[in-house]
Amino acid sequence: MRYLDERQIKDIAIGSGVLGTGGGGNPYLGMLAAIQAIRKHGDLELYELDELPDDTLAVSPFAIGSPVPYIERVSLNDELMTAFTAMSRYFGREIGAIVSAEIGGVNSVVPLALARELGLPAIDADGMGRAYPEVDLCTFTLYGHGASPMAVADEHGNVTVIDTIDNRWVERIARPVAVEMGAIAGAVGFPITVGDLKRAAVVGTVSYAETIGRAIREAQAQHASPVDAVLNTTNGYLLFTGRIIDVQRRIERGWALGEVVIAGTDDDAGSEMVVQFQNEHLVALRDGVVMASVPDLIAILDAERGDPITTEELRYGFRVGVIAMPCDEKWRTPEGVALGGPRHFRYDIDYVPIEERMASAGTSR
Repeated sequence: MRYLDERQIKDIAIGSGVLGTGGGGNPYLGMLAAIQAIRKHGDLELYELDELPDDTLAVSPFAIGSPVPYIERVSLNDELMTAFTAMSRYFGREIGAIVSAEIGGVNSVVPLALARELGLPAIDADGMGRAYPEVDLCTFTLYGHGASPMAVADEHGNVTVIDTIDNRWVERIARPVAVEMGAIAGAVGFPITVGDLKRAAVVGTVSYAETIGRAIREAQAQHASPVDAVLNTTNGYLLFTGRIIDVQRRIERGWALGEVVIAGTDDDAGSEMVVQFQNEHLVALRDGVVMASVPDLIAILDAERGDPITTEELRYGFRVGVIAMPCDEKWRTPEGVALGGPRHFRYDIDYVPIEERMASAGTSR
């Protein structure tokens, strides 16, 4: 077990923005909630899985819905507390720990805030190793663990508890509930024991996000390249450097869908990259050729500062670097590719690991 202070929370928030692949919501507001909880209750306890009894029951708090309306929200603290209370009452068993469902974006930080408010251990793991736009797209699903029962709550105190036959039905029911609650809601679900997390979770991802955030912060302070720092920390690849010339974005069924068009600069002058997204970046194409796709991670960073830019914050004129990072090996299994690969999102392409795509293009790290 180790303690997380304010500086580390800030690093985690920045790093989770990179791992969020454009989605998951801006972690800034979640970071503020976590810092407020630390100032009120003291530093946060972060546990490794081996430090907790196998029969400890953990749950995942998260925001569900479109990240766009989240910009206008102060926080989801009340909603998450309402959902946690409903979950505890419905499940009828003591909840002993908090684990993130996804390490990307706001959903990597709000569990830390809630864990500190409740005085529960936070676990250094998550259920994706990135962010995904659908509840069922997690490694817990791959290993047969249910997302339900799940409680979804709004700021008025309304709460719905969902109990379904599989995780796809959780997504189908929870998404329209969140839409009715204002397109963004607080949720608590994925009840799972620590023993099962050891097999089903992506382990060490809170620390991984912290390492990425610290690398960006230190590079900024040293006037070095933060983008290079991210690439070195994640074994990632620089796909493209350029300036945003168009952003198409729409809210549909509780998601932010669209694409960003980037005109190349420097070595990429004369070329164009299109990154398509559904909350998260799904596919990156250079002059119509696929350069990277889910389940590998695609992130858009500020070209100068290295800060991650979420899909709702993409704007005309931004100078950016597009990078790709290898996903966790769980997503590279046949089951993982079938669940979270490009064909799940109706792309008629096969998943090719980013290392292979770059090797075939003659690109090396």
